[in-house]
Amino acid sequence: MDVYFYTRPDCHLCEEAKVVMHMVKDEIDITLYERNIDECDKWTEQYGLMIPVVECDGEMIQYGRVDYFTIFTKLKQNLNKQLKK
Repeated sequence: MDVYFYTRPDCHLCEEAKVVMHMVKDEIDITLYERNIDECDKWTEQYGLMIPVVECDGEMIQYGRVDYFTIFTKLKQNLNKQLKK
């Protein structure tokens, strides 16, 4: 399952979220794509004031303060939906 993590350098919330995302990655089989929003004007416009942002299957899972329980629960639900297809 592909998960997109939108971030930018020198963002303390992003650094905290990165730790959470790697903890989740250790528990759930996901491919984590980290994207620096400063590298794409579209991402900067879309996520600039919201980072960090976690997205899966085109759905925003969480943004701002990212916590393990919310990310783990929502990604596990998405994974279970995919397995039922």
